[in-house]
Amino acid sequence: MRHFDFKTKPYDHQRKALEESWAAEYYALFMEMGTGKSKVAIDNVAVLYEAGKINAAMIIAPKGVYDNWAQGELVTHFPDRIKNTVFTWRPSNTKRYETDLVDFITDKPDGVKFFVINVEAFSSERGVQAANAFLHHNPDNIVIVDESTTIKNRKAARTKNINDLQKRSKYRRILTGSPITKSPMDLFSQCNFLDDRALGFNSYFAFQARYANVQKRTMGHKSFNEIVGYRRLDELSERLDRFSNRILKEECLD
Repeated sequence: MRHFDFKTKPYDHQRKALEESWAAEYYALFMEMGTGKSKVAIDNVAVLYEAGKINAAMIIAPKGVYDNWAQGELVTHFPDRIKNTVFTWRPSNTKRYETDLVDFITDKPDGVKFFVINVEAFSSERGVQAANAFLHHNPDNIVIVDESTTIKNRKAARTKNINDLQKRSKYRRILTGSPITKSPMDLFSQCNFLDDRALGFNSYFAFQARYANVQKRTMGHKSFNEIVGYRRLDELSERLDRFSNRILKEECLD
């Protein structure tokens, strides 16, 4: 890492985030929009490749963002000296595309293979199969989930399918500027993708019992538990600090 030759010069906060995280099996980059989390993740791929650890990367991002990874971020930041192939997921399944996809998945890597796929694809059997096949044929891999609040809903099929990738992934990263959109409970599924026990709980209800105040409510003939407040958030923050880096725009003096 010390002698890594960057394609685009990092800011101080980006260099520090990379130095702290590059070798970790799993890590969260909680970096506000505009602070360059994509670049840190791309540099991480390059550093791991040159350390002989990986030769494949899957980037999962929302529909409106994932094309920019393939055509913008990777082109801008990934070092030219490293050979790479970028394949972008498409919902269309023409015969030619399917043949190209299979060839890409099964071909031996020459440099780094990037599979860029949108989060929504994990609601379809075809997308799930392609993602799992890619990781199966390319076990020396890293999986990066951009805008990871898209997997905060633990009940959603796409969240379950993305979290299942953990079994086939060697390294994992989540990226988001705002990990909590409505409630600290948003953190569970995002961190569960990184590791079953990243937060110390492999059960959502055990996590909820530790950090939320719950009251039983009755409506008609139905009763349900409602979260009415939160507790021990300092402890939760300390647990997050073990595997994450929080960067706010106002802190980036350079």
